[in-house]
Amino acid sequence: MRLGSQWGRDKVYLRAKQEGYRSRAAYKLLEIQRRFTIIRRSDNVVDLGAAPGSWLQVARSLTDGKVVGIDLSPIPPLDGTETIAGDLTDPAVQDKVAALLGVVNIVISDASPKLSGQRSYDQARAIALGRESLMFACSVLKPGGNFIVKSFQGTDFADLLQDVRKHFRSVRPCTLKATRRGSTEIYIVAKNFIG
Repeated sequence: MRLGSQWGRDKVYLRAKQEGYRSRAAYKLLEIQRRFTIIRRSDNVVDLGAAPGSWLQVARSLTDGKVVGIDLSPIPPLDGTETIAGDLTDPAVQDKVAALLGVVNIVISDASPKLSGQRSYDQARAIALGRESLMFACSVLKPGGNFIVKSFQGTDFADLLQDVRKHFRSVRPCTLKATRRGSTEIYIVAKNFIG
């Protein structure tokens, strides 16, 4: 399947292609950055679920630090970034991140499970992936670091939000303009990791 074909070629998809982004998701991270200033110029950034690479492209433009992307699928090369094909729950992947970056200031995750169309099942899998992303962030982030994770609104979302609040001083759920109409997608923006 070609990138973007799952949701059709709407205006945001076409704009992303014209502006050189690998997917419409680029505008989600740009909007989060505008609203919350999550990535600073000197930050080292880890992007979980990074394929096809649009969040890597945005992160690269926002920081002079190092940018590393992790995904189960190979990520096409992108200048100024490192990529790891692997599972974010694998300790060897976490060790590789530590070796590449040393200090990790920001963990961002636009990861999504493969959707089955069964809403409650998909939501449970998205929450589980959100928790795995949180555990990864807690294992690599330096105190004061920031975290973004995608999730979906539903029965277990409040529990995930509460889990994130245990580890960060400032936690805000937000919906984004670049999200497809009708989607239950929601992001958690967490700042100032307690450590």
